[in-house]
Amino acid sequence: MKKLGLLVVGGIAAIVLIANVGPMVGLAIGLAVMYYAFKKAMAAETGGKKFWWGALSVVGLCVSVANLPAILGAVAIYVLYIVYKKWNQSGITEDKVDNDPFTNFEREWAKLKNS
Repeated sequence: MKKLGLLVVGGIAAIVLIANVGPMVGLAIGLAVMYYAFKKAMAAETGGKKFWWGALSVVGLCVSVANLPAILGAVAIYVLYIVYKKWNQSGITEDKVDNDPFTNFEREWAKLKNS
């Protein structure tokens, strides 16, 4: 039953990821344009160049803000990662035998009482 739940959650996350691939690419491009234009604007020496690089960085900011729903795609990637980790996780736990003398005494005493 646990695997079925993981399969459903993973399927939903995969669909959300596929639906948000375009906005994720747009967000990456917008952030790259904004970063490059900001760096060039800070390095520009004349006021005209600073203005145009600043305007281009504002355009990159607008593109990035328009593609903000791409964060859902990033969350979907994280959910798929968690589902993958949980899917491969072993559900079998081993009983650890404690070597504590008091625990061993109680275990042996219980065996003697039952026999």
